[in-house]
Amino acid sequence: MTVHAPNRLRVCALLDATGEAEFGLVQRQLGLSASALSKHAGVLMEAGYVEQRKAVRDTRQRVWLRLTRRGREAYQGHLAALRAIVGSSGPDL
Repeated sequence: MTVHAPNRLRVCALLDATGEAEFGLVQRQLGLSASALSKHAGVLMEAGYVEQRKAVRDTRQRVWLRLTRRGREAYQGHLAALRAIVGSSGPDL
């Protein structure tokens, strides 16, 4: 599953909470290098989970990221699976 990698999961969580975020903000919030975020965002875009929007702001090109409907569904499904695992009763120790 594409979302399960820790940094991709964190990207999805941030975008789920914000709706859309500028690349630099995501980078700072998650403490990732630009190249690491670019790599993870690329995997998510390739899967159809994240879209990017480019625009010029303050004379510089900026990139905004957002989850697609498919990405939100994948993220929510992954969270549900994690909750099922954590919430399930294990063997008595």
